[in-house]
Amino acid sequence: MTLRSRVLILVSALAVLAGVAAASVLHASARADRRDQARPGGPRITSGRLALTGGGLRVVFRNMAWGPHRDELVSVPAADPSGPRTASGVKCLRFHAASGTGVCLRAVHGPVQDTYRAVILDARLRERAHYDVPGVPSRARVSPSGRFAAWTAFVGGDSYAGTAFSTRAAIVDTRTGRLTPSLEAYRIVKDGRPYRAADVNFWGVTFAADDRTFYATMATRGSTYLVRGDLRARTLTTLHANVECPSLSPDGTRIAYKKRVQGAPEDAPWHLYVLELRTGRETALAEPRSVDDQLVWRDARTLVYALPGDYGADLYTVPADGTGTAHRLTGAALSPAYVD
Repeated sequence: MTLRSRVLILVSALAVLAGVAAASVLHASARADRRDQARPGGPRITSGRLALTGGGLRVVFRNMAWGPHRDELVSVPAADPSGPRTASGVKCLRFHAASGTGVCLRAVHGPVQDTYRAVILDARLRERAHYDVPGVPSRARVSPSGRFAAWTAFVGGDSYAGTAFSTRAAIVDTRTGRLTPSLEAYRIVKDGRPYRAADVNFWGVTFAADDRTFYATMATRGSTYLVRGDLRARTLTTLHANVECPSLSPDGTRIAYKKRVQGAPEDAPWHLYVLELRTGRETALAEPRSVDDQLVWRDARTLVYALPGDYGADLYTVPADGTGTAHRLTGAALSPAYVD
């Protein structure tokens, strides 16, 4: 047998072994995926069509369960949040939607490091536009009309719990494409006076129904504030201290948020509250655990939020008036949006 024949036989054998190894890995991965989805209490997930309008009231969220649909947007009926999930094939790290418009914050995997992108989606989850995000995605919101979308990213540090972090909050007009890359471009009015500081950070935008007013968190000199923004005047005005990740109620009268409380651990410092905008009255909610999330109003009476779970995050609900108790809504889920 010639040397050339031996080399060809060796190469062929190595190719066969590589193919067998790859098939074994894929088979084991598929078995693991099926096993994860078949765990007691685990969600049942099937591929299908997903739209942000029509089909009755549903919840769309990021699926956190391990398997072939990990990180995809999935949909379930609002009346059966733990029921079978329909997976869209669209992957997001953070998501929100309203009136047939969605915003999807996703990773773009590169050869050296990941970058991030905000993608504006239409009602059928098709990309309408995309924008670079300067850091790790954190929060996302769409205005009730669907005209405006906002997102927040960490550009330094990776947690709201401490003080060594920096954020960038952006707003885009989905109709015109006009982007405000950072709310730091807005004029700030603090305690009735113009305010400027190098350490200002903003995050957690939430929109009113008038396509002009929004609210957000401003941090400066070790304190946080609820600010009211004006999209036309490009101003931000402080309203209330110690407010983080605000979420405006459907009727525009209340803000749900997380508040730092004295005596809490440094890595779990928050309690959930609701603020009445007209009176400034705060109501503590019946969730005893620290929550690091921007809440979503399911309706005028109920709030939804994420807490750590076996797959990364689970969704919980709590009454917005301070009564009752918190309840687990569904597991392996993050970034919910209620669509109809």
